[in-house]
Amino acid sequence: MAQAEQARDIIEGTDAGFMKDVVEASREVPVIVDFWATWCGPCKTLGPALEAAVAKQNGKVRLVKIDVDKNPAYAGQLGVQSIPNVWLFWQGRPSPGFQGALPPSQVEQFVQQVAALAGDDGLGEAIEAAEQMLEEGAAVDAAQTFAAILQEEPENPRAYAGLVRAMILADDLDQAEAILNGAPASISTKPELEAVRAQIGLARQAAKAGPVTDLQARVQADPNDHQARFDLATALHASGQVQEAVDQLLEIFRRDREWNDGAAKTQLFTIFDALPAKDPIALAGRRKLSSLIFA
Repeated sequence: MAQAEQARDIIEGTDAGFMKDVVEASREVPVIVDFWATWCGPCKTLGPALEAAVAKQNGKVRLVKIDVDKNPAYAGQLGVQSIPNVWLFWQGRPSPGFQGALPPSQVEQFVQQVAALAGDDGLGEAIEAAEQMLEEGAAVDAAQTFAAILQEEPENPRAYAGLVRAMILADDLDQAEAILNGAPASISTKPELEAVRAQIGLARQAAKAGPVTDLQARVQADPNDHQARFDLATALHASGQVQEAVDQLLEIFRRDREWNDGAAKTQLFTIFDALPAKDPIALAGRRKLSSLIFA
């Protein structure tokens, strides 16, 4: 019986089964994805440690091991460039876990934290409700909900980032930055908080953005006016035209990658960091930038 349960909780995944075994399964139980390869030395240490830690959770968390040599598709989509590389999927959403081999004690701590997600349905539902409020533009209601969640769980990175985003939506960037700077050290470098840090920077730039039509006219008059094109990208992003902003920055990089100490590349990474990990604009933009870098 125990072996059957372990076979259910620890599986060798494939690109073909990724949606079923990882994304869909994560709506019922947190799923850890271990991207590895047979030639990877640290993978041989991390893999057994993950398996042992997951087995102790008795079904509260699942481990899917993906050999990137045989199954490169989803590793590529997630931007996996080095292995071992561990990701977490919960409620259909991906978030980076860690890279490289960790000591068994840290691996077990990570798995315990992941397993705890499944037993926290109330807070999970509250976070989803607050996220919906943000999408609907209800910044005050979202902020109050995220703040209440943090009263229950002060080190919840999604709730902390959500509170910051609510302040950004309310156009109170100083308060957003103050909240972010006050985040507990244990979560200050989490991807959720890195994303809102980038969003604050972009929002401050947006406040200074000029009219799109004027900047478009300047670029049309002189396609090599990189500052005008950079300002146009800022204005486009401020108006919600993220893809168009990325295209303009890629064009600057294509024409002169060293302009203004590589400002176009830096701005691209800021935009990518502010977007969700699997956002199509971020994924495609990273690929295009990589092709230009190595052209």
